[in-house]
Amino acid sequence: MQRLRVLLRRTFFYLVTAWIALTLNFFLPRMMPGNAVESVLSRLEGSGPITPQAIHAMTLAFGLKTNQSLFQQYAGYISDIFHGNLGTSINYYPSSVGSVIAGSLPWTVVLVGLSTVIAFVIGTGLGTLAGWLKGSWLDGLVPFTTLLSGMPYFWFGLILISVFAVGLRVLPFNGGVGDGISPSFTMSFFASAAQHAVLPAATIVVSAIGGWLLGMRNMVVSVLASDYIVLAEAKGLPRRRIVAAYVARNAILPSVAGFALALGFVVAGSIVTEVVFGYPGIGDVLYIAVTSRDYPLMQGIFLIITLVVLLANLLADIVYVFLDPRTSEV
Repeated sequence: MQRLRVLLRRTFFYLVTAWIALTLNFFLPRMMPGNAVESVLSRLEGSGPITPQAIHAMTLAFGLKTNQSLFQQYAGYISDIFHGNLGTSINYYPSSVGSVIAGSLPWTVVLVGLSTVIAFVIGTGLGTLAGWLKGSWLDGLVPFTTLLSGMPYFWFGLILISVFAVGLRVLPFNGGVGDGISPSFTMSFFASAAQHAVLPAATIVVSAIGGWLLGMRNMVVSVLASDYIVLAEAKGLPRRRIVAAYVARNAILPSVAGFALALGFVVAGSIVTEVVFGYPGIGDVLYIAVTSRDYPLMQGIFLIITLVVLLANLLADIVYVFLDPRTSEV
């Protein structure tokens, strides 16, 4: 019962946070200078005079309700969100924001999601061993992996491109699939997609492993100094059981929260990595939306990112309650 009350209280907190995020997502674009119509008009400069009728037609085409009060626009915005209507993209007109996101999101979820999971599993596994075998050669990996984590994504990505794509010419470095191949459930598509994902995935995994390894290693060292670990060793429990049942379970708790945040930001994609490799994910679409001032698309992407991050944190809190019973007492 205590756990249920804790979960309900945290769920209510996240619902309030989601409402605040929705409200900010509505007002912030409207506080920015200019609007969607002005952005399009700036591209049409020099092509002839722009009549008021053309401006009105573009306003209607983009679904902008400038003739309504701010409160009416806000109520319509909330209603549209619950009906799955995120507006019309300017840069990809006449495609809707939802269709643009739906077309790019799976690429990012597969690439960045799998890369994040792989980096977490390898990093926490090596961190556990490095902390348990303190002073061994595994412990010596920490400075090297930390150095790799400190490298900017774009620089490390360019190094991989120059070695494997330009030098050895064994892997492609641009796009999500080869020319002439369209997304489909065929072996040729999956083989081409996997080949194009190797370099961007390697960039994300290698750059992220160091953080997980260092954090887990330090937590294992801290847990090993606890009295209950000394007692378990004194009672003669097998080392494997001590590591799995006592050390790893308690040391991984902070990493669970970090992993939830990392999964939440999977939707945002690794923007720099996707831009460097020309990968057709949500990060590349967000970059295009920002550079082209596609406010409806930016607003839709930021909304999806915010909601996914909140959901990931809520799931992390649920897992935390069952991993650490002490959280139910708060």
